[in-house]
Amino acid sequence: MVHEIIKGYRLKIEEMAGPLLMLAAAILFTLLNFMIKLLNPEYTVWHIVFYRCFGGMVLLVLMFGHNRQNPFKGYNIPLLMTRGCIGSVAFCCLVMAIKILPLSTAAVIFYSYPAFAALFAFILYRETLGMGEMGSIFAVIAGVAVLFDFHLAGGLFGQTMAVVAAAFAGMTVTLIRSLRQHNGPVVIYLYFCAMGTLITLPMFINSSSIPLNFKDFSIIAGMILTSISAQILMNQGFFHCRGWEGGVFMSSEVIFTAIAGIVFLNDPVPWRFWTGGAIIMGSVVILARLKKNNIQPSPPAHISHPSEKA
Repeated sequence: MVHEIIKGYRLKIEEMAGPLLMLAAAILFTLLNFMIKLLNPEYTVWHIVFYRCFGGMVLLVLMFGHNRQNPFKGYNIPLLMTRGCIGSVAFCCLVMAIKILPLSTAAVIFYSYPAFAALFAFILYRETLGMGEMGSIFAVIAGVAVLFDFHLAGGLFGQTMAVVAAAFAGMTVTLIRSLRQHNGPVVIYLYFCAMGTLITLPMFINSSSIPLNFKDFSIIAGMILTSISAQILMNQGFFHCRGWEGGVFMSSEVIFTAIAGIVFLNDPVPWRFWTGGAIIMGSVVILARLKKNNIQPSPPAHISHPSEKA
């Protein structure tokens, strides 16, 4: 009797572990977005991406490098590098959008990436799309169109960067399908950090900006630590829930980010935000539920955040 009670509690804890880990990861990714917004304007996109990628690479090597002679050893190195480059471009565009747009708007537009992932899965893997999935994709596009106010003074460029970030993030999610069959999450994430470092290094050297005060140093260190912690928590969460379920829980990031932007940064919340955001998030959740019947559950530890947010 006691054994059955203990077993029942263990099952309940197991059921709760996945959602709790995903929600914790979503909160940490929200903190990452928030810190990017708080960083002084003197730190450009190149500085932010370089610090995050270089710092992440160093920490990953220190944390996991002792277990293997070559931490960069992986299967299909060209694809790992390609995926790292695409993920780095996605993160660069996302940072640019966050710096220009209200934080809440940038987050909502970026979370249209599942629709792009479905499109790239169709293009690259000939994965069939049903009428429901096609409808969800078009609804996401409609939601993004609603969010666009087409102001030429910065707004349109920032909105475009958010869409480009979502498109590249969707491609990285799709490419992970091939990589995760023979590569662990650490190797995939390590190549993202390495390629991001190489891409931004020339611009960083050309106009390096070293954090000289406690505030800037704390924010940059926080960006590095939150991104890696969120990635580890998310990967662990996928041990306890299926891929599509984890994706739905991770979509809470956009809700947390929107709340943070509205409450702490006084982001404007016109009708476009509520209408477009509701259409995008509703369509993403429906798309995830539709795809659960078409995609076999993947090895949970090999799933990464789209931009890492790569």
